[in-house]
Amino acid sequence: MDDIIVIDNLVKKFGDKLAVDHLDLTIHEGEVFGFLGPNGAGKTTTVRCIATLTDFDSGTITVGGHDLRQDPIRAKENMGVIQQQVSLDKDLTIRENMVSHAMYHMMKKREREAKISELSDFFGLEEYLDRPVESLSGGWKKRAAIVCAMLHDPRILFLDEPTSGLDINARRLLWDVVRRLNSNGTTIVLTTHYIEEAEALCDRVGIIDHGRIIALDTPENLCLSVGSVAVEYMGGERTEYRYFRSRDEANAFASSIEGDVEVTIRKTNLEDVFVELTGKSVEGHR
Repeated sequence: MDDIIVIDNLVKKFGDKLAVDHLDLTIHEGEVFGFLGPNGAGKTTTVRCIATLTDFDSGTITVGGHDLRQDPIRAKENMGVIQQQVSLDKDLTIRENMVSHAMYHMMKKREREAKISELSDFFGLEEYLDRPVESLSGGWKKRAAIVCAMLHDPRILFLDEPTSGLDINARRLLWDVVRRLNSNGTTIVLTTHYIEEAEALCDRVGIIDHGRIIALDTPENLCLSVGSVAVEYMGGERTEYRYFRSRDEANAFASSIEGDVEVTIRKTNLEDVFVELTGKSVEGHR
């Protein structure tokens, strides 16, 4: 499998704070790759560096075979970006925002009209196209921003906390879009702190903390690294967690717990992996 993104020794600082700490990473063409970590871990900063939204201090990034420092324009042609904060032009209608974005990518009129119609229909945006941006709720603005990012059929789509602020139906709709785009060959780079999102969508996940990738594998293999079955029980004043390779081992341990203690046996998830590696929850609390 070819590598569409290659990051070598990436460093990004904000004043004295080291946000990305000598990070090395390759992302394969055609995969859904997820950065998982708490707020402040460096996942958004890393994606902003790759997507040319912020400069970096040292290291190299190659996107689609183009070095970001030497050939940023050609690199950008491969990208579509959906940021945490909606970046639509408030003085334009939704349709005008879409047309403006399509023209930026030099799409011909017939092509852009067909694409706007197709994606607007998929996202249920048809009745909102000629409304001002400010008249829409946050969820509808996010849907419009997603359409703008997808119009030029980018080889790589960056999704930075894309479902933050969306209701459950809109979130699941976006998941379907991600799967459809990926099935057509689009490489997806996703940042999230939603465990279920990473598990549902990602071929590989990089767990990031303090600007470093501390674990990298498929969601299944990451869970297996700590044990496939988790046992939760109240130990003193806090919930304790133990992990086992099999349900039989988990059941045996649960049976050995003394006293009137509520015990839950379940599959291990990526949050368990993160807590075991960092001592923090995905929300960033110890």
